[in-house]
Amino acid sequence: FQTESLTVPINIAEGSAKFSKPDRRNYFTTARGSLFECIAILEIMHAEGKLGATTYLELTGLGEELSKMLYAMVKNLQ
Repeated sequence: FQTESLTVPINIAEGSAKFSKPDRRNYFTTARGSLFECIAILEIMHAEGKLGATTYLELTGLGEELSKMLYAMVKNLQ
């Protein structure tokens, strides 16, 4: 989970350094994909009883918020 969660800010940072809109959009799209991977892992952990309901809801809520931000960032680069 830690490796997947690190790819989100790393892709955002790398995308922010790109000069062309298509390059930035690609990295932000990749970051959003990594975020979806993280949410899937949270769902599995919760289903297996390794993650409590409160933490699960808090983290998936934050994930949804970040997903919306990344979606807006991608759309703004089209």
